Amino acid sequence: MSDLKQFAKDNHVPIIQDGGLDFLLKTIKKINAKDILELGSAIGYSAISMARLSDDIHIDTIERDQKMYEEALKNVKDAALDNQITLNFMDIRDYVPSKKYDLIFVDAAKGQYYNYLNQFIDYLKEDGVMFFDNMVFHGLTKDPDAIKNRNTRSLVKKINKFKELVKEDSRFDIILYEDIGDGILILTRRK
Repeated sequence: MSDLKQFAKDNHVPIIQDGGLDFLLKTIKKINAKDILELGSAIGYSAISMARLSDDIHIDTIERDQKMYEEALKNVKDAALDNQITLNFMDIRDYVPSKKYDLIFVDAAKGQYYNYLNQFIDYLKEDGVMFFDNMVFHGLTKDPDAIKNRNTRSLVKKINKFKELVKEDSRFDIILYEDIGDGILILTRRK
């Protein structure tokens, strides 16, 4: 996996931080997740990490960037995990699942998190978990008004708005871990 991490670093591909990945893998073990949906494949780093936990884990993952998709296909094949990982080349908004998932890992367009939540919540099993990465976005969510770049400031405000919306949503129990990785939000459906 160190070669994939190096590739990501050399090519400026955002992948989940080590602390976040460790927490994701522990969460998968804790809830005994077998069916996983990943929004945002990038180079396949996190999907490969999840699939290596157990032979009976299956991951459906979605990527819209052609180069990233092709790199992920190569990496998944090289890892001999193409029987456990199904890569879908498409926009996330166009994906319609054919089953329900134990875990949905969201690491795609940060400004779309609330839309993704609403799009996929009905495909989460009753005791399933949605796992959102980048909730502190490199520490920038603390003071978005201090961010000079207008696009980054807008994105950070969307992340903060997402956190506010889910805290107020009675359908879910949420736990925010700002000190793990780049900030992790765990969302579970209330029964």
